[in-house]
Amino acid sequence: MVNFILLGFSDQPQLEVLLFVVVLISYLLTLLVIILIASIDPNLKTPMYFFLTHLSLVDICFTTSIVPQLLWNLRGPAKTITALGCAVQLYVSLALGSTECVLLAVMAFDRHAAVCKPLHYAAVMNPRLCQALAGVAWLSGVGNALIQSTVTLWLPRCGHRRLHHFFCEVPSMIKLACVDIHTNEVQLFIASLVLLLLPLALILPSYGHIVKAVTRIKSVQAWRKALGTCGSHVMVVSLFYGTITAVYIQPNSSYAHTSGKFISLFYTMLTPTLNPLIYTLRNKDVKGAMRRLFYRGILEVFVVILLTSLLTEG
Repeated sequence: MVNFILLGFSDQPQLEVLLFVVVLISYLLTLLVIILIASIDPNLKTPMYFFLTHLSLVDICFTTSIVPQLLWNLRGPAKTITALGCAVQLYVSLALGSTECVLLAVMAFDRHAAVCKPLHYAAVMNPRLCQALAGVAWLSGVGNALIQSTVTLWLPRCGHRRLHHFFCEVPSMIKLACVDIHTNEVQLFIASLVLLLLPLALILPSYGHIVKAVTRIKSVQAWRKALGTCGSHVMVVSLFYGTITAVYIQPNSSYAHTSGKFISLFYTMLTPTLNPLIYTLRNKDVKGAMRRLFYRGILEVFVVILLTSLLTEG
């Protein structure tokens, strides 16, 4: 099986060193923050944090499917990836990216219920419904990846193996085909409409109702609480959909062709890094839980050092 060549940013070698440092720091930061979120106070296991855990899992798996290969290619002249590695990367990254599209819509529904129906929130967002909605998000992502990736890999490439990208992604992979790809482009466009614009069409009315409900609130404290609850999610949605739509809705536009890999770098690296940071920095419950976790860690280290010194003296 022949290897694929990921040209990535090889046309700008002076940029590769900087990108290596930025990508490595972003990845390590993503790992650190998501591990902290996974370790937060069990008392925060509400629907919001249930979906946040799923979002964190999607983000860490998504970046892990791309970053190690990207760092390897950025560090030296070798820019290759095996056919098997490319196929795995194609399936995994598309499945997780599609899952996140649906998951963000589910989280908007959760915020709508929290703000617009606070008295019935616990009944509406019951554990069974939360698990079902999370399951729908994962199944949608996996189903889309199985269809899109399989069809893409079956396209004849006539020996073409130079990808003008830094990872194996459907829009760049179909350009290697040596046959008419109009049908594939239409299929990609329809899938993008369903998994990008449909969730966005559900998100926007949800926040429209939230804004309407907030405008009726007389208390300044209640205003702040409502905006704090939803502000982080709005930022995540804007970052994610704004970048990924530019690549998938118009994959053959001149803008997507020339700037596509930079846009992809944004939603594959920066957005997953910012997602947990936005939630933790803007939410007092998570900040409080992480603060307690930090102090507990310091206390444990102090106890270990104290016991070690006592045993040494003894």
